[in-house]
Amino acid sequence: MANESNNSIGVFIDGGYYAKINEGFGNGRKVNLKELLSFICRKIAEDNGIDRKHIYITECHYYRGRYRAADAKAKNLLFDEREFEDMLIENDVIFHYKHLRTNPKGGVIEKGVDTWFALDTYELTLFREFDFVVLISGDADHEMLARKLKALKTHVILLTWDPANTASTSRFLKEEVCSHIDMNRLISEEKTLLQALTL
Repeated sequence: MANESNNSIGVFIDGGYYAKINEGFGNGRKVNLKELLSFICRKIAEDNGIDRKHIYITECHYYRGRYRAADAKAKNLLFDEREFEDMLIENDVIFHYKHLRTNPKGGVIEKGVDTWFALDTYELTLFREFDFVVLISGDADHEMLARKLKALKTHVILLTWDPANTASTSRFLKEEVCSHIDMNRLISEEKTLLQALTL
């Protein structure tokens, strides 16, 4: 019998991983975030015998390093960043940014974003008491986060998507979570899913 009580989902997106998903498509194709979030609800409901009307995303958070305004302007990134933020806002996603730091050897580095992601995810799960937490990430550093979330009796779900087949998801993270939504496998089984979840 399906669970008739309300069930909440917290979704936490590693922005660097999400960017790799979009880059993996090529040809300007990108994730349709609205449809992906809706799919997450449907999939969790289906896999856990819950009526779709009794499950919903109560919070969605996105974490990423970002260039300072002057650097973004010099790289002609300001419009793209603003357009992306518009999409996050339209889907009620709360975004969290830290400035990228300059690497002494050249280039830039994301410093502290993964730690912030993990601390926020744990704290919010502790206080919001999500029934399900979905991690859109591939980082091995989040293995311990998954373990700690399970200690809160939260069902931890890893959603991975690797269009370019770069094997960018940690095996240890996949083994630690309660369940895994492998988009590559699902799309190979249902070809129309790719079109439904991308723009």
